[in-house]
Amino acid sequence: MSILNDKIHKELTDALKQKDEVRVSTLRFLISHLENARIAKGADLGDGEILDEIAKDAKRHRESIDAFKKAERSELVSAETAQLKVLEGYLPKQLSGEEIGKIVDEVISELSPSSIADTGKVIGAVMSRVKGQADGTQVSVIVKEKLKGK
Repeated sequence: MSILNDKIHKELTDALKQKDEVRVSTLRFLISHLENARIAKGADLGDGEILDEIAKDAKRHRESIDAFKKAERSELVSAETAQLKVLEGYLPKQLSGEEIGKIVDEVISELSPSSIADTGKVIGAVMSRVKGQADGTQVSVIVKEKLKGK
């Protein structure tokens, strides 16, 4: 077992003792998701893979929040937001748009993309550098904005 997996299980036990229903349900769902990912892989997940799975779950929650806001379902927005906060506690600190922009500029100067068609290459290189510290959608928007003139 990984260190992060042990931490999640310990925090579930603590949340059960504290009767923190949001934390308990979020961590149970996360543990279930991680177990499914472990079975699909056929081996234990490392901390990096666990972080990737947590990031996927966090992204799903963000998408749900957006959908619920559009549907004007404030009670569901607050529930999803509370669960998202629990997951974000396991993720690395997120980079600001300005910090992502600097990394994008560095990658563009290194790769020298010739046109907007090279967007995928640039996004891939940026995502490998930020490793869970930025949402792919945000990176994509910044890269496309900076490559518009190419």
